[in-house]
Formats: sequence, C-alpha cells, structure tokens
Amino acid sequence: MASGAKSCNEGLDDRCRDMDGEIRQKRGDTLVRTLRETYGPDFAPGVRGDTRLDTLRERYGESLSKIVKGK
Repeated sequence: MASGAKSCNEGLDDRCRDMDGEIRQKRGDTLVRTLRETYGPDFAPGVRGDTRLDTLRERYGESLSKIVKGK
C-alpha cells in the first residue's frame, strides 16, 4: 500500500467500515443536496437542499438507509 493511502473495507453504499467492522454512518452535517448527488434527485422530496441529514433523521425518525428505501 502506498504511503498515505487509505485502507478501507468497503461496505454498504461504498462506505468504509469502522475498526470494529461496523459501517460508518454518514455525518449529520451532510446536506440533502449532497445526498441527492448519490441517491438521485428524488431523494427526500419536498425537503430543501440545505437541510442537514441530522435534521432529516430527526424529522423522520429513521436511519439514512431506511429513508433511501422509502421506509
């Protein structure tokens, strides 16, 4: 592995796993407009693009994966 290269065991949605093997959660300060780049323009319809993921989770009481799946 090259110096400075990141070692990553990829998992769900190409996210890395933590040291204990669990998939890392998306950061709460990720904006909905950024998530729409990954999950498509229909992600979180009716929600402003500058809404934070942690606000969206509070509003729906769901994890990101459940929000993506449409509950």
